[in-house]
Amino acid sequence: QAQLVESGGGLVQPGGSLRLSCAASGRTFSIYNMGWFRQAPEKEREFVAVCNWNGANTLYADSVKGRFTVSRDNAKNTVYLQMNSLKPEDTAVYYCASSNFWSKEANNYNYWGQGTQVTVSS
Repeated sequence: QAQLVESGGGLVQPGGSLRLSCAASGRTFSIYNMGWFRQAPEKEREFVAVCNWNGANTLYADSVKGRFTVSRDNAKNTVYLQMNSLKPEDTAVYYCASSNFWSKEANNYNYWGQGTQVTVSS
């Protein structure tokens, strides 16, 4: 069974940057698509980004395109989310997840991390 553990969240001022990491163990990490989702208080969980097994293909939500970058290092079983030009509306709990599908739908992801809080505030 896969285990995913996110880290790197925290408090940052608007315009700042954070890099989230998601360390995977327990299954063959390198063959799966890895996605990032986020959930703000009283809102539905929403898709942020996904990369394919080798990181060559990526897909982003319109709200983060040009500001966030997803990447992975299969040798370290880790996927990253570099977040630049952060805005208060990026405040949420961020989750990584793995999937056999190339998808923006949370229902298509079968393993999830516990989440890491990102707060963008002055």
